[in-house]
Amino acid sequence: MGVQVVMGAMLQCSFGVAPSSLVVLPTNKTLSTTPSANIMDNKPLVNILPFGMCQSPANPTVAAATAAAMGVLTPMPCVPATAAPWMPGCPKVLIGNMPAVDSNCKLMCNWGGVIQVVSPGQVTVQNG
Repeated sequence: MGVQVVMGAMLQCSFGVAPSSLVVLPTNKTLSTTPSANIMDNKPLVNILPFGMCQSPANPTVAAATAAAMGVLTPMPCVPATAAPWMPGCPKVLIGNMPAVDSNCKLMCNWGGVIQVVSPGQVTVQNG
């Protein structure tokens, strides 16, 4: 059973160098104390903020900088590329008619990174 994720949750990307926080807009959402997230809160630069520098060789900017540095991995600024929703979601709990995001969910970046919840932003509401 995971803990419900809300606005301000701390996130980490496997290719990012710094943590980030989740932004959940209050439109059509449920409030525990702050807006609760659903699986469609995956929009880059709206819900998912940058993770500092990106180290993924699949990221075109990192690949170009690495090639220019004669093959030495050269991190570049992170711009999340999250097209798919959070997985797997919590189908028993709907927020805005979509499954809720709990602390066990993951979000895939198009550049190969796996974004996970480090801290859900609250500890009182659990999704079953």
